[in-house]
Amino acid sequence: MPDSVTSRPQATASSGTHRLPVAVFLVGIVTLAFNLRTAITSLPPLFPELATQLHLSPAGISLLAATPVLCFAAFSGSGAPLSRWLGEERVLLAALVLLAAGLALRGAAPHLLLFPGTVLASAAIALMNVLLPSLIKRRDPARAGWLIGIYLLSMSAGAILASLLAVPMFTASGGSVPLVLAVWVLPAIAATVVWLPQLRFRTAPAGLAAPRPGSQGRLGEHSQPRLKVTRYPLTWQVMAYMGLQSLVYYAALSWLPTLFRDRGVSAVQAGTLLALMQLGGAGTSLLVPVLAHRTRDQRWLAGVVVAVSAAGLAGCAFAPVGGAVGWVLLLGAGQGAALGLAIYFTMARAPDPVAAASLSAFAQGAGYLVAAAGPLMVGFLHTATGGWTVPIGAVLAVLAGQFAAGMLAARPRVLAAG
Repeated sequence: MPDSVTSRPQATASSGTHRLPVAVFLVGIVTLAFNLRTAITSLPPLFPELATQLHLSPAGISLLAATPVLCFAAFSGSGAPLSRWLGEERVLLAALVLLAAGLALRGAAPHLLLFPGTVLASAAIALMNVLLPSLIKRRDPARAGWLIGIYLLSMSAGAILASLLAVPMFTASGGSVPLVLAVWVLPAIAATVVWLPQLRFRTAPAGLAAPRPGSQGRLGEHSQPRLKVTRYPLTWQVMAYMGLQSLVYYAALSWLPTLFRDRGVSAVQAGTLLALMQLGGAGTSLLVPVLAHRTRDQRWLAGVVVAVSAAGLAGCAFAPVGGAVGWVLLLGAGQGAALGLAIYFTMARAPDPVAAASLSAFAQGAGYLVAAAGPLMVGFLHTATGGWTVPIGAVLAVLAGQFAAGMLAARPRVLAAG
């Protein structure tokens, strides 16, 4: 989930401040963001094939589905200290290199390195999830909304393309698991090269003053006081909403293709339906924060989001498969809207940018830990019952919990008053 905080630009360079053309920064953002979901969404359409060729048990597939989310929880908190030490641009470059390395490793020897490579790639994505939106808002605050919109669209495009191409590439390659795993290293390498001009900058993290002229102190010195956000019930309500909506999303992302294949849909069609779910959420993730910003109390919006998600999920599982396209688009619209609302809460419920950074970091770290239960829960219940009624019922129950958390997090309050 993206970090959400606004602040003044605090970019410094070793030999004065450089202003690269906006186009160069934009291309760097687009190519980096494209890689934020390809390593994840390229796997679920091929779970049955991976299980067969790599001799993975149902528990192993469930663990593979949960690995990215667990890594997001474990490594999201590393972004801020690393950026204080190195600057955000350098951390993002290092993350791209780690992403490419992880993808290359799992493609080179999937029998041995599928899990280590996925951990490495997911850790890199966790850093980029946190730092890229934050960097945008500090480097170009006047265009922050537009640039973050482009970033979200590029991320969605990568997720859609990876879902859509997974099965066709597997078929065209004669069933080569190494090839379909390793191919996504190419856009990661391209993004690494395109990002190199950004090393002329060294941007301080949110809430930290830029070094004084002539200061020899480390970047990020002279920190402003930080609000202890975990003291407030509202923080935990925002985190619960973030975690539960992520749980539903990653449960659907991991198991929707398998569900449809069990219902008689072909492997190619199942991958296409997963891509359509991503497409359904691309627009609502941008629209809902705008709507939320224009209304003082967002509880009605939180209720509509849950209702749309629940209807889409139930339709995917129980309605005739002939209407699957409509149901996955509806599910995707609900999930994209829930993500946009969760991001909005991390901004709107904080009294200042520094608190917003802390709230977002906590909501992501703890929220992803909650979300990791989604793929594991659905996989376990499907294996235990041999069907989808119980797993889908459990996810619908989680949506009820998301509704309750949303009713609390959507109230017009901020941490200092909540």
